[in-house]
Amino acid sequence: MWLYLAVFVGLYYLLHWYRERQVLSHLRDKYVFITGCDSGFGKLLARQLDARGLRVLAACLTEKGAEQLRGQTSDRLETVTLDVTKTESVAAAAQWVKERVGERGLWGLVNNAGISLPTAPNELLTKQDFVTILDVNLLGVIDVTLSLLPLVRKARGRVVNVSSICGRVSLFGGGYCISKYGVEAFSDSLRRELSYFGVKVAMIEPGYFKTAVTSKERFLKSFLEIWDQSSPEVKQIYGEKFVASYKKSAEQLEQTCTQDLSLVTNCMEHALIACHPRTRYSAGWDAKLLYLPMSYMPTFLVDAIIYWGSPSPAKAL
Repeated sequence: MWLYLAVFVGLYYLLHWYRERQVLSHLRDKYVFITGCDSGFGKLLARQLDARGLRVLAACLTEKGAEQLRGQTSDRLETVTLDVTKTESVAAAAQWVKERVGERGLWGLVNNAGISLPTAPNELLTKQDFVTILDVNLLGVIDVTLSLLPLVRKARGRVVNVSSICGRVSLFGGGYCISKYGVEAFSDSLRRELSYFGVKVAMIEPGYFKTAVTSKERFLKSFLEIWDQSSPEVKQIYGEKFVASYKKSAEQLEQTCTQDLSLVTNCMEHALIACHPRTRYSAGWDAKLLYLPMSYMPTFLVDAIIYWGSPSPAKAL
């Protein structure tokens, strides 16, 4: 019996391995639009897909970022400036994409643009702090997707949304985790709706990687500004030791960040060019071995793990 079971399991993984490696043909005819290409995952993915021969349409927040990217890629790659928080900018970029793809439609849309700051315990933040992140990470994703959906449907293409392990486990306060939970929900509903038209939707759920989003310097600068603006009552409740512990946590986090960004961009590439893309991609060993299992654990156990690694307020009971 055990022999049959071993053979069955072996055949299953062999079939899975074979399906995973089947790639689409005629890649040079396919257009892919990527947001957030100034740095990090977006910039690397644009270069990677360009080297693959795809026709990359890269959206950058700044002209400086666009110029740097053009200098590192082939003449096939084209750039456009885009602020995903402004509907007029999104509409102009959508028209720009339409003029380039024509009747072929848009094969791939990668919603990669995102920010992580301001981040702090919820009580230290204002409503605007939450809005700042949600505007980029969630509402920007929705606006860009809805604007380009007709072109993606025409090509029966792919939508790839960059979520996070923080879209499965809420690890800290502020708008970041909320926005990623929203991306997960939006992607799930979008996937089911678009399946009727042959469009596939995939989510990328990276762990902690060394990018501008996880920059220790930017994180601490933002947190200290928030702390300085907090009320005396809140400062008394949390205490100066909490600030020191927060700084230490940020330093430890940076040391554990994975530096190989290709672990994420390879997932994005697979979602775009594989014949059988996955629904979700967990990138990074911390995502696979820690955060993904945590998302299935009982709540009390997840809370205990997070408490163990988090600073506690001075007035904690």
